[in-house]
Amino acid sequence: MNDTTVTLVGNVATAVEYRDTAAGGVARFRFAVTARRWDRERGLWSDGNTSFYTVSAWRSLGANLAASVSVGEPLVVHGRLKVREEERDGQRKTFVDVDATAVGHDLSRGTAAFRRAARAEPKPQSEQDPWAVAAEEGTAVPPQLVTAS
Repeated sequence: MNDTTVTLVGNVATAVEYRDTAAGGVARFRFAVTARRWDRERGLWSDGNTSFYTVSAWRSLGANLAASVSVGEPLVVHGRLKVREEERDGQRKTFVDVDATAVGHDLSRGTAAFRRAARAEPKPQSEQDPWAVAAEEGTAVPPQLVTAS
């Protein structure tokens, strides 16, 4: 597949919204990217136009993003670029979305403390309680003969 991948550096523009869906959890937020250029004549940085993107992050990336990111924070977002057109109020509008594959704080503008997300490790079959497994699956556990030694 020939996806267009992009890396964007900017700021979180809206609160992260997290929703559980049939395909897994998804986090969405708007992301603002402003070009900055050095103005030699004035000796200052000047801001260019700001572009806004809707960023979506799925499954564990989405859950971790929702727990870690707030409005105004500087981020680096890497993902697949999606451009779509819709008609709203009789006008054709273009929207630019990014399906994120990686997101992180921009450490050139601050510090962060990483915490690894805990993952539930599946127990080996021999350690699983057959009654608990049956209750979760809604099945009956066949009776077993137990003898005292």
